[in-house]
Amino acid sequence: MKKLSAILTTLLLMIFSNLSLAGTSEVTWTNPDDYRDVHAGEGHRSKFKARVFASFDAHFAQLAEKLPDGQTLLIDVTNVDLAGDVNHGGMRRIRVIKELFIPRMAFSYQLVDQNKQEISSGEVNLKDMRFMMGSKLRYRNDTLAYEKKMLDNWFAETFTKK
Repeated sequence: MKKLSAILTTLLLMIFSNLSLAGTSEVTWTNPDDYRDVHAGEGHRSKFKARVFASFDAHFAQLAEKLPDGQTLLIDVTNVDLAGDVNHGGMRRIRVIKELFIPRMAFSYQLVDQNKQEISSGEVNLKDMRFMMGSKLRYRNDTLAYEKKMLDNWFAETFTKK
């Protein structure tokens, strides 16, 4: 019985210690009215923009959870160009996704430790010219699928030890 209790205690400690091994993120949206394309197809434009920013905030937070405990990923977004383009023809506005309209995002990042000491930083201009190639789209039911995939690739290349 003591052996089983010790094993369960060890397992619980392992599970809960892994939960605490997560970094955080802070995202700043600089001059969002000047971004190239964060336009709604159907619906209210400011609500669409708020949903897009909230979705990116959550995605950066999800990526930052892969960082060691105590590290913070500071992101300052300076431009967003969503995949596709909003067709302004007629009464209905719709976003048309074609290979011609690639997703882009520009931001600077800074990775800091718990003492706010910089670990790494950089200026990033992401674009995915092959965003429609391949069939393994993790976020296939997400409106920002191509952009999230692009951010995942950047994060893996930047913060995963090779």
